[in-house]
Amino acid sequence: MEEIINRVANSGLISFDLEDYYDPAERIVFDIKDQLYEGLILREKDFREFIKEHDWSAYQDKNVTITCTAEAIVPTWAYMLITTRLEPFAKNVLFGSPEDMETYLFNKAIASINPEDYRDAKLVIKGCSNHPVPISAYTELVRRLAPVVSSIMYGEPCSTVPIYKRKK
Repeated sequence: MEEIINRVANSGLISFDLEDYYDPAERIVFDIKDQLYEGLILREKDFREFIKEHDWSAYQDKNVTITCTAEAIVPTWAYMLITTRLEPFAKNVLFGSPEDMETYLFNKAIASINPEDYRDAKLVIKGCSNHPVPISAYTELVRRLAPVVSSIMYGEPCSTVPIYKRKK
Protein backbone atom coordinates (compact mmCIF):
# COMPACT_ATOMS: atom_id res chain seq x y z
CA MET A 1 0.00 0.00 0.00
CA GLU A 2 1.32 3.43 -0.98
CA GLU A 3 1.89 6.03 1.74
CA ILE A 4 -0.49 9.00 1.68
CA ILE A 5 1.43 12.28 1.51
CA ASN A 6 -0.19 15.51 2.62
CA ARG A 7 1.14 17.90 -0.02
CA VAL A 8 -0.70 20.87 1.53
CA ALA A 9 1.07 20.35 4.87
CA ASN A 10 4.43 20.07 3.08
CA SER A 11 3.87 23.08 0.83
CA GLY A 12 5.02 25.75 3.27
CA LEU A 13 1.72 27.60 2.89
CA ILE A 14 0.66 29.75 5.81
CA SER A 15 -3.09 29.89 6.34
CA PHE A 16 -4.30 33.33 7.48
CA ASP A 17 -7.79 33.52 8.96
CA LEU A 18 -9.16 37.05 9.31
CA GLU A 19 -11.82 35.67 11.64
CA ASP A 20 -9.06 35.37 14.24
CA TYR A 21 -9.08 39.18 14.31
CA TYR A 22 -12.82 39.51 14.93
CA ASP A 23 -13.56 41.66 17.96
CA PRO A 24 -16.16 39.73 20.03
CA ALA A 25 -17.31 42.76 22.05
CA GLU A 26 -20.99 43.59 21.73
CA ARG A 27 -21.98 46.12 19.06
CA ILE A 28 -24.46 48.87 19.93
CA VAL A 29 -26.02 51.49 17.66
CA PHE A 30 -26.72 54.78 19.41
CA ASP A 31 -29.36 56.46 17.23
CA ILE A 32 -29.88 60.18 17.89
CA LYS A 33 -33.32 59.98 16.25
CA ASP A 34 -34.71 58.96 19.63
CA GLN A 35 -33.73 62.37 21.00
CA LEU A 36 -35.28 64.50 18.26
CA TYR A 37 -38.28 66.68 19.03
CA GLU A 38 -41.18 65.34 16.95
CA GLY A 39 -38.62 63.30 15.05
CA LEU A 40 -37.39 66.40 13.27
CA ILE A 41 -35.15 68.68 15.27
CA LEU A 42 -32.67 68.52 18.08
CA ARG A 43 -33.53 70.87 20.91
CA GLU A 44 -30.30 71.75 22.69
CA LYS A 45 -31.75 72.17 26.17
CA ASP A 46 -33.62 68.83 26.05
CA PHE A 47 -30.64 67.09 24.49
CA ARG A 48 -28.23 68.35 27.13
CA GLU A 49 -30.64 67.19 29.83
CA PHE A 50 -30.73 63.73 28.25
CA ILE A 51 -26.92 63.69 28.10
CA LYS A 52 -26.74 64.55 31.79
CA GLU A 53 -29.32 61.98 32.93
CA HIS A 54 -28.51 59.02 30.65
CA ASP A 55 -26.74 55.97 32.14
CA TRP A 56 -23.57 55.89 30.04
CA SER A 57 -22.13 52.98 32.03
CA ALA A 58 -24.52 50.71 30.09
CA TYR A 59 -22.04 50.97 27.20
CA GLN A 60 -19.12 49.58 29.20
CA ASP A 61 -16.72 47.61 26.94
CA LYS A 62 -19.06 47.77 23.93
CA ASN A 63 -18.38 48.94 20.38
CA VAL A 64 -20.74 51.86 19.86
CA THR A 65 -21.73 53.32 16.52
CA ILE A 66 -23.35 56.75 16.67
CA THR A 67 -25.79 57.62 13.91
CA CYS A 68 -29.06 59.35 13.10
CA THR A 69 -31.44 57.34 10.94
CA ALA A 70 -34.07 60.10 10.80
CA GLU A 71 -34.30 62.60 7.98
CA ALA A 72 -33.09 65.44 10.16
CA ILE A 73 -30.23 67.87 10.32
CA VAL A 74 -28.27 67.13 13.46
CA PRO A 75 -25.56 69.58 14.46
CA THR A 76 -22.05 68.14 14.56
CA TRP A 77 -21.62 69.11 18.22
CA ALA A 78 -24.35 66.61 19.19
CA TYR A 79 -22.25 63.68 17.95
CA MET A 80 -19.21 65.16 19.66
CA LEU A 81 -21.07 65.52 22.94
CA ILE A 82 -22.25 61.91 22.87
CA THR A 83 -18.70 60.79 22.13
CA THR A 84 -17.38 62.58 25.22
CA ARG A 85 -19.87 60.68 27.37
CA LEU A 86 -19.29 57.30 25.73
CA GLU A 87 -15.50 57.47 25.63
CA PRO A 88 -14.86 56.61 29.31
CA PHE A 89 -17.00 53.47 29.00
CA ALA A 90 -17.14 52.15 25.45
CA LYS A 91 -14.41 50.00 23.96
CA ASN A 92 -14.70 51.89 20.65
CA VAL A 93 -16.86 54.81 19.54
CA LEU A 94 -17.44 55.60 15.89
CA PHE A 95 -19.78 57.77 13.85
CA GLY A 96 -21.35 55.85 11.00
CA SER A 97 -23.09 52.59 10.29
CA PRO A 98 -22.66 49.15 11.85
CA GLU A 99 -20.76 48.22 8.68
CA ASP A 100 -18.41 51.15 9.27
CA MET A 101 -17.74 49.79 12.76
CA GLU A 102 -16.82 46.36 11.37
CA THR A 103 -14.44 47.99 8.89
CA TYR A 104 -12.90 50.09 11.66
CA LEU A 105 -12.42 47.12 13.99
CA PHE A 106 -10.79 44.95 11.34
CA ASN A 107 -8.56 47.78 10.09
CA LYS A 108 -7.47 48.43 13.66
CA ALA A 109 -6.64 44.74 14.14
CA ILE A 110 -4.83 44.50 10.80
CA ALA A 111 -2.75 47.57 11.68
CA SER A 112 -1.42 45.62 14.67
CA ILE A 113 0.01 42.89 12.42
CA ASN A 114 3.76 43.02 11.97
CA PRO A 115 4.33 42.48 8.23
CA GLU A 116 7.85 41.21 8.94
CA ASP A 117 6.31 38.13 10.55
CA TYR A 118 5.24 37.17 7.02
CA ARG A 119 8.45 38.04 5.14
CA ASP A 120 8.75 35.78 2.05
CA ALA A 121 5.75 33.71 3.13
CA LYS A 122 3.34 31.92 0.84
CA LEU A 123 0.07 33.11 2.32
CA VAL A 124 -3.41 31.66 1.90
CA ILE A 125 -6.08 34.04 3.14
CA LYS A 126 -9.01 31.94 4.30
CA GLY A 127 -12.33 32.91 2.75
CA CYS A 128 -14.97 31.26 4.91
CA SER A 129 -15.79 32.42 8.42
CA ASN A 130 -18.50 32.24 11.07
CA HIS A 131 -18.38 36.00 11.72
CA PRO A 132 -18.91 38.62 9.04
CA VAL A 133 -15.59 39.85 7.65
CA PRO A 134 -15.95 42.95 5.47
CA ILE A 135 -14.38 42.87 2.03
CA SER A 136 -12.38 45.93 3.06
CA ALA A 137 -10.54 43.76 5.61
CA TYR A 138 -9.33 41.46 2.84
CA THR A 139 -8.16 44.38 0.71
CA GLU A 140 -6.43 46.04 3.67
CA LEU A 141 -4.67 42.80 4.58
CA VAL A 142 -3.40 42.39 1.00
CA ARG A 143 -2.28 46.03 0.91
CA ARG A 144 -0.37 45.58 4.16
CA LEU A 145 1.27 42.23 3.42
CA ALA A 146 1.89 42.21 -0.36
CA PRO A 147 5.14 44.20 -0.06
CA VAL A 148 6.74 41.46 2.09
CA VAL A 149 5.20 38.10 1.14
CA SER A 150 6.24 35.82 -1.68
CA SER A 151 2.65 35.11 -2.72
CA ILE A 152 -0.94 35.54 -1.66
CA MET A 153 -3.76 33.16 -2.45
CA TYR A 154 -7.40 33.20 -1.41
CA GLY A 155 -9.53 30.27 -0.30
CA GLU A 156 -8.51 27.02 1.33
CA PRO A 157 -5.04 25.46 0.95
CA CYS A 158 -6.55 22.62 -1.12
CA SER A 159 -8.35 25.00 -3.49
CA THR A 160 -6.97 28.52 -3.88
CA VAL A 161 -7.29 31.48 -6.19
CA PRO A 162 -3.96 33.21 -6.91
CA ILE A 163 -4.04 36.88 -5.88
CA TYR A 164 -0.44 38.07 -5.87
CA LYS A 165 2.99 36.73 -6.68
CA ARG A 166 6.20 38.69 -6.22
CA LYS A 167 8.14 39.18 -9.43
CA LYS A 168 11.53 37.50 -9.48
